[in-house]
Amino acid sequence: MESRFIPRKSRVLEKMRSGKPALSYKSNLTCPRVAEIAGMAGFDALWICQEHVPTDGSAMENFVRAGKAHDMDVIVRVPKGSYSDYIHPLEVDAAGIMIPHLMSLEEAEYIVHTVRYMPIGRRPLDGGNADGLFCNMDCREYTQFVNANRLIIVQIEDPEPLKELDRICQVPGIDMIFFGPGDFSHSIGDVANFANPEIARVRKLVLETAHKYGKVAGTVSVPSLEGCLQEGFDFVNCGADVCAISANCIEIVRKYNAAVK
Repeated sequence: MESRFIPRKSRVLEKMRSGKPALSYKSNLTCPRVAEIAGMAGFDALWICQEHVPTDGSAMENFVRAGKAHDMDVIVRVPKGSYSDYIHPLEVDAAGIMIPHLMSLEEAEYIVHTVRYMPIGRRPLDGGNADGLFCNMDCREYTQFVNANRLIIVQIEDPEPLKELDRICQVPGIDMIFFGPGDFSHSIGDVANFANPEIARVRKLVLETAHKYGKVAGTVSVPSLEGCLQEGFDFVNCGADVCAISANCIEIVRKYNAAVK
């Protein structure tokens, strides 16, 4: 069947393939209007979460639709569970998924086996959802397109996978190695102390090892967005809806209290 429709490529992947870094914003809320606002502002991606946040399938699907309306990728951090937990975001046409707390080479290989189509993996085949243009795309073309144009991100947030980091970064089908400093600080018993030299060491190790094997490196904007970009990170998340709303509310109440006094 010749498709009359054109599937959407990942904006983040396209930028990275052209040698440019990508900028992401995080949403902890469940309102897809956040995606519209971030997309209108010019972000390349919106990161939504099902690991820590009760974002259900309907909300996730609406986030993806809102992002696509503004040519912005929506990346879903998935819960660690069954293969369906991993592929549901891809079926609704999320531009990518992020798997938290990767712990081993074996797990990295399992992820690829689960989320990539042949000849890379054995992802269960459907094609009748948004990512396959609801059966309006040739099946072979669909599997090849998805393999080439959807982001698979793994998070390094613990000491355990570091001994296998070189081999993890060589696994075909993984696009991005993402360092999470918050959970890493917790895992070494020094919660949120981002000045800890071990965090700086591992941050650099993840960056350099990812690049050594042709993977892209991602992180959050700690200590700063500018610093991350200068270091050479390819993908940086900066800001979140809950932080913006909290800061705005606190500032308004501060002004109110000052005026009342």
